[in-house]
Amino acid sequence: MKTFITEDFLLYNDTAKELYHQTAKHLPIIDYHNHLSQDEIFEDKNYANLTEIWLAGDHYKWRAMRANGISEPYITGDKSDYEKFLAWAKTVPNLFGNPLYHWTHLELLHYFGIDEILNEASAPAIWEEANRQLATPELSVRSILKKEKVEFVGTTDDPTDDLATHKKLAEEGFAIQVSPSFRPDKGLAIEKAEFSSWVDKLETASGLPMRSYDAFLEGLAKRVDYFDEHGCRSSDHGISVLFFEKTTKEEAAAAFSKRRDGHELTAKEIDQFKTYTLLELGRLYAEKGWVMQLHLSPLRNNNTKMFNAIGPDSGFDSIGDLLLADKLSGLLDAMDVKDQLPKTVLYSLNSRDNNILAAMAGNFQSAGIPGKVQAGTAWWFNDHIDGMEDHMKTLANIGLISNFIGMLTDSRSFLSFSRHEYFRRILCNLLGSWAEEGKVPKDMELLEKYVKNICYDNASNFFNVKEQVAVS
Repeated sequence: MKTFITEDFLLYNDTAKELYHQTAKHLPIIDYHNHLSQDEIFEDKNYANLTEIWLAGDHYKWRAMRANGISEPYITGDKSDYEKFLAWAKTVPNLFGNPLYHWTHLELLHYFGIDEILNEASAPAIWEEANRQLATPELSVRSILKKEKVEFVGTTDDPTDDLATHKKLAEEGFAIQVSPSFRPDKGLAIEKAEFSSWVDKLETASGLPMRSYDAFLEGLAKRVDYFDEHGCRSSDHGISVLFFEKTTKEEAAAAFSKRRDGHELTAKEIDQFKTYTLLELGRLYAEKGWVMQLHLSPLRNNNTKMFNAIGPDSGFDSIGDLLLADKLSGLLDAMDVKDQLPKTVLYSLNSRDNNILAAMAGNFQSAGIPGKVQAGTAWWFNDHIDGMEDHMKTLANIGLISNFIGMLTDSRSFLSFSRHEYFRRILCNLLGSWAEEGKVPKDMELLEKYVKNICYDNASNFFNVKEQVAVS
């Protein structure tokens, strides 16, 4: 059966169609936050089959398969790639209303020209045709990036990484910027058992003995310098429980020393350390002109049995419901009062927080930097039609949607760039409906400017994509 993905998919009025076909679909992509492999970009990898490029590491699909009663050997276990693909094909017809249904068929059509509904009957032929194409140069990793007109890829990297592959790509002069993003979560998680071993890695990476909190902060600063020298434009923080505790450097240092000596910390000591450290990092980011991304409110590793069996990031995270407004205000204000607040993007996994984030962002704007602090795109459990529309309506209701930096993939799959198409169709339909309903002027030049800004220009400017970086 032919798919439902037509040229005008999700475009329900003439203005939306014109905005998408004349403007949005032709724009390059700035994918400023993802979990793509820089090694696979450097190697220009060809994936062996659809399971390898589509299902490996994709916890969105794993959750759907589990919800459909598929047993774990067919998801993360030892079944063959073909058997896993067939299990996914069995699941797909049950996904009406889930963005995975749309993404699956957008990707089959866009990358492989396969205009068929995926189900158990069509799966064998789709498997053969897609795998045939995946073996060709036209679907190598670099070819996919070029096909999608990707200009910038923001990977996610630990501060102790040597960035060897990023350096190789830059030295090669690869046309697409593959930029590391500074993700120091392990350096803030002082309560975790692995904290001290991570500090040892920082010692090796920075070349500084980690005998004191001053040395720890200096080590982080050296790694910020190193990342900046190699094209970093952004930091990223995953924060399950937001913290803010007014504190001093001496209190943070005492907590650091106590933990390095193997002692447990009180909740207050933990928050003191995290608060002071993040404020220091924010200062460094501001000095470099980086963007600070805060991903807030996931509730991670809910299923202990499965965490013990297959580890983290396997589809057992969900939405947290802790309050964040007061602590977020404290953090941002503590940076801003010293003129040390970097450009900041706020995401919450709980859509309940959209109004809070949009309103909080409006408190900390700055002359010359449109949307300096802003609520980032609908994230993870929210990147579906309703979630994206609700998020953008909130931005418009409370702030300035015209300064929104748009979509990201947050993905490990090189086929996920079709999510930008998905977002762009939804955006054009929203703006088009407002114009058709008389809520905004039907001024095509102005509407096209909104589309171009939100889909490309704002992110390019916000992340300084055009700035050239010397390779050292």
